[in-house]
Amino acid sequence: MATTAVHYAAAAVTDRGRKRASNEDAFGFSVEHGAYVVCDGMGGAAAGEIASSIAVDEVLRVLSSERDPRSPLPKVAEDAICAANRAIYSRAQRNPRLSGMGTTLVALVVEETRVWILNVGDSRCYRLRQGRLEQLTLDHSLVEEQVRLGRMTRHEAGRSPLRNVITRALGTQSSVTPDCFQFEAQPGDLFLLCSDGLTRELPDVTIQSLLAVDAALQERIARLVAAANKAGGHDNITCVLVQAVV
Repeated sequence: MATTAVHYAAAAVTDRGRKRASNEDAFGFSVEHGAYVVCDGMGGAAAGEIASSIAVDEVLRVLSSERDPRSPLPKVAEDAICAANRAIYSRAQRNPRLSGMGTTLVALVVEETRVWILNVGDSRCYRLRQGRLEQLTLDHSLVEEQVRLGRMTRHEAGRSPLRNVITRALGTQSSVTPDCFQFEAQPGDLFLLCSDGLTRELPDVTIQSLLAVDAALQERIARLVAAANKAGGHDNITCVLVQAVV
């Protein structure tokens, strides 16, 4: 039986939010090379902006360059993330003002119907399939680990003063290991990559309802950002939407 050819369409937006003086999020994508990235930087002064920008640029550079066809795509993607980690870490080592800077990262890499999602930190990837939203990544955060161990409820985690503490980031150590998940895409699948400026403000049920409408991708993510800002806009908000189409 012949398989259906799947292509991808994308849209993206980043917003400073209502409370932050600057935007430390960054995003980038290449539909041609099947690579999509969202990063949420952290660090003093402008260090967060620098870390997230380095990460996006480095990952897209590696994934968009000529590569050995014998090397599996998820291995190439992991190598790209490790290269980004080294670039951020070495930049901070050379400049004391950037010491401790880092960034989260969530990346979607596609090859026909095969999809790989890689993440470090608490930026997330969701999939909307037939109207149902599902989180595909696991947060590398202190409260998420407590929830998984049964020491904290989901409600308690959402209200905890420690909810901003992440347990894994790009650039803060000399090496890092991303999580990597593989899925099969179906026509109509909608993937959302986002920073926690969205998910801290909107529960999953609201995100699902805003995505599950018949509207252009750009309009849907504009509605997400508007809703997150209306709910408080306490942090930078970045969303990349990627849809599998026939």
